[in-house]
Formats: sequence, structure tokens, C-alpha cells
Amino acid sequence: MANDWLVRGRNSAALFKLALHRGEGMVLIGMDWKDGPPGDDFVGFSIEFRYPGGDRYWPVRNRIAFADRMLPRDPASAAPQYPSTEAPFQVFRWIHFPRVGDQPGKFAYRVTPMFMNESGVLARGEAQEAEIDLHSKTMPGALNIAFTRGYVSSQSFVDRFGGEAAFGGLIPKSADEGIGFVPTHPQAAEAYGWMGFEARAEILALLNSAITEGAAVAVVAYELNLPELVSLFVQMGPKLSIIIDDSSDKGEAHSAESVAAERLTAAGAQVRRQHMGNLQHNKMIVVDGPVTQAVVLGSTNFSWRGFYVQANNAVIVRGAAIVAQQMEAFHSYWPGSASGFTASASAAWRPLQIAGLDAEITMSPHKASNATLAAIGADIATAESSLFYSLAFLAQTGGAVRQAIETVTQDPDIFVYGMADKKLGLILVPPDGNPQPVAPSALTKNLPEPFRSEATGGFGVKMHHKFVVIDFDRPSARVYLGSFNFSKPADLSNGENLLVIRDRKIATAYMVEALRLFDSYQFRLSVAKASHSGEAKTLKKPPRLPGEVAWWAKFWDIPVRARDRKLFS
Repeated sequence: MANDWLVRGRNSAALFKLALHRGEGMVLIGMDWKDGPPGDDFVGFSIEFRYPGGDRYWPVRNRIAFADRMLPRDPASAAPQYPSTEAPFQVFRWIHFPRVGDQPGKFAYRVTPMFMNESGVLARGEAQEAEIDLHSKTMPGALNIAFTRGYVSSQSFVDRFGGEAAFGGLIPKSADEGIGFVPTHPQAAEAYGWMGFEARAEILALLNSAITEGAAVAVVAYELNLPELVSLFVQMGPKLSIIIDDSSDKGEAHSAESVAAERLTAAGAQVRRQHMGNLQHNKMIVVDGPVTQAVVLGSTNFSWRGFYVQANNAVIVRGAAIVAQQMEAFHSYWPGSASGFTASASAAWRPLQIAGLDAEITMSPHKASNATLAAIGADIATAESSLFYSLAFLAQTGGAVRQAIETVTQDPDIFVYGMADKKLGLILVPPDGNPQPVAPSALTKNLPEPFRSEATGGFGVKMHHKFVVIDFDRPSARVYLGSFNFSKPADLSNGENLLVIRDRKIATAYMVEALRLFDSYQFRLSVAKASHSGEAKTLKKPPRLPGEVAWWAKFWDIPVRARDRKLFS
């Protein structure tokens, strides 16, 4: 059945299969040999793309090339990149971010197998082509999934804006410094647009619309230290009602949240400080205007790190029904009574109010009698094909969800990719079930040529998502997401938002997000581990000597890699 989240190449003469999976402003490109394995002279895939309405294809670029074609690099300049028509990708999937992805119409992709003869000359094979719509609005007029980029520790960030010193000119050293921080980086405006990606753009546009319309706005904020947001909230004056967490150091007089609360009170806003039974950990904006009616949910804190450092998601739901529903939730929070909230209708699962979409929402805290963790764990345990997750703090959290994930990861019939953030690093869980701890220093220091050292991203978590994708490739695809950390405090003590969406397009978008982050960290980890050799990372030529094997052999010989190759193509 035709759909807009999965498109396949249809050239029967090509030697390989092609699949395009729609992400939010990005696309996952999957390939697999039809009658494999390929011959030894196969040296990878070139990927080219054409913008909607464009008249030419542009090659996607590779950061590495064949050893005899690598260019010298000036340490003070961006590392050379090579068109994949000359430096093919030696993988069977790739995630591409078009430089300008939010365009109406279809992007065209042309993927070509590349071969090399004994003289080292490259030749093109029969290509596959396919077109896909990457317009950023997930369900135009109803729902949009928006991500931050979460790439401050990356070669892309280094190439555009610099390394550790440049990062210091963009982000304050501490949360409390944030409210008065003034960037010194000369490309700050461009950097913030790039770092905040679609989540920042959507939230700022929504708030500006609210100001223009004189809309009533209700906000629940765990962190609030970003001056551009505080400034917009100040402009709303009496139209704004806001709940700001006051747990721990956030309640102290010098905290950014306390300073923001003073400014908003002075502007005439209604301000309430609270922390429920534990934290007021929600991140919610409700805009009720004559034209704009929308609710922001998800994991994105209204802070420097939330927008610009961490990998986060925001869910923007539009319509009068969801606004009325979440205004009710806001007013149930306002008295500040955790026990009172648990008895409210907002603590139950309710429809997300989007016609034709099977989706529900619940707000924490819950009573023990309607707690959600056990049911979510039981649902994870029913996975039939795959499980993808990005869960901040899972490594430090026990309970039904963690137990279910650990059980499913050991099931050889279920394909699992996962990321969990720890206080001092990350844990990557590939499909073989063997956790790979990643310390920040392993990702940013002493990377071998042609890579350059990256910004550490400062103190604190960088992967802040809280989502689980179950069976993205099945009609039963669903994703759990929100501000909810899948822990007992999130369920029974904190103020939180939690959604479940049963839809393949949305599940695919979150799957692509999980995979692009996993691949980024795993690749840099592999580069860092190999750095002691002192050798530059390069593409492999066809095997010519006894004992040499083709670059692609591991994708057939290692069962996990073979399954990966098949799943996404």
C-alpha cells in the first residue's frame, strides 16, 4: 500500500533494493543487494539528491575517501569532504539532512552502486531512484513532531562554528548564568537556528503568533533560563499564566527560575511556583487565541541546554479540543496539590483530540491505581519485530519499563537499538545486546585524522529524549513519548506529560531520530577507539592480496549486521 513515510525504488534492472524512510527534516536511506553478496569489486554507494522543483542532483558528501585520494587538511580549517560519486559510502544505510529540508514538494534521491577495477578506476552501476516528501509538518494543521539537533559534539558543529572555545561563546557555563548570558560567538544567530532545529523554530513561531493575536497563554516549566523565551513571556503580560518548578535549587532566590518569575510577575503575568509531590517536571505551553490554538508537549525544557545542547523533541498539537483539554490540566495543576491532581480527569488516559489518529495523553502524577509503568512495560514486552529507544536516565532508573527493555533486548527475534544517558556519559545498546558505555572524553578528544576534536557540550546530559518505539515496521507501530522519564517518580510524584501514538508515520519519524543519534555516537566511539593507531580512517579498496576481505563482508558474515541491512531496505 502506498504511503508517505516509506518509498521504494522500482528499477528492476538495478542490482540492489532501495527504501526511503521519512524523518522530520531528514530521511533514512536503506539499501540491500538483491541477490547477494555482491562481487569484490563493489566499493559502496553514491547518494545524490534533488531539491523539490530543482533541475540537478547534488552528491551527498563523505568525510573519508580512498587513501590515495585523501586531501591534506589544514588543522585551522574545516576538514575536506568528498562527493560520494568519488568517495562512496561503505554502509547499507545512511541518514541525510538536506541543508534546507522544509520545502513543499518531493525530494528525489538517486543511489548508485560503485565498482572499482584493478587499475583503481571507479565505474557506476545501475541506479535506483525514488522521491519522498520531507515537508516538516507531520500532519499539517493537526500535529507536528519537531526535534532539536543535539549535535554540539559533532564534526558538523566543528565545521560550522568551531570546537570547545566556540561552544563557550554560545552557551552559559551554568543554568543560573543563563538568564543574563549574552553570546560572544560571531555566528550566534545562525548557530542557534542550526542547534535548535525545528523544535526551536516551531516554539518561537507559536509564541510570536500568541503575542500578535493577544492570545491567552498557559505554561508549565521545569527549567526556565533562556532569555529569548523569558522576553516573549514578558511581552504577554497579563495574558500569561505560568507555573514554574521550585524544587531544590530552582526555588532559591538567585536561580534563573526565580529571576524569571520576578520579571514575569512585574509584567503582570500570573505566576505560581510549585513542585507537586516531587518535581513539576512538565514542559507544556497552551495557546488559546482567536486564530492560533495549539499545545506544546514533549521533552524540551525552556532552557539553553534544552534548546541548544540536548537531543529533545517537541510535539505541537493544534485545535480547540486539545486546547480546552490541556487548559483543564493546567488549572488542575494550579493549586499545587499533588493529591488533588491525581484525582482529576487529566490524570487519566484521554484522546489526543486529533480526528483519525489513534493517540492518547495522560498527565502525571498518578495514583497507584492508575499508574502507567506496568502497562507500558507489558506493551514493550509484546514487541514482535523491533524496539528503538532514547531514554534519558534509564541507566539510573529501575522498574517495569527497564525490566521489559532488558528482557526484549535478549530476545533474538527482536531487533533493538537503544540509547540511555548517564550522568557522565552514554550507554549505547546495539542489536547484539552488548551495552557500550561512552564517556564524553571518548567522543571529543584526540580524534584521528581526518576528524577534529569536538566540543564536550558542557556538564549535564546531552541525550534528553524520553521515547520508546515499538514495531515501527508493522501496522501495530506505536511510540510512547513526553517529558515522562519512565520511572516511579515520573509516574507517581512529578508533574509530567505522557503520550502514546499508534501510527506508522510518527513511529517511523521517532525511529529515524533514534537511529541518527545512535549512529552518530557509535561512529565517533569507533573512531576514538581506533585513534591509538595513528592512522587516518579511509575507504577500503577491493581485496587484492591473500587474506584481505571486502568491506561489505561483515554485513553478511555478522548476523546482527545482516539483519540491520535487511530491516531498513
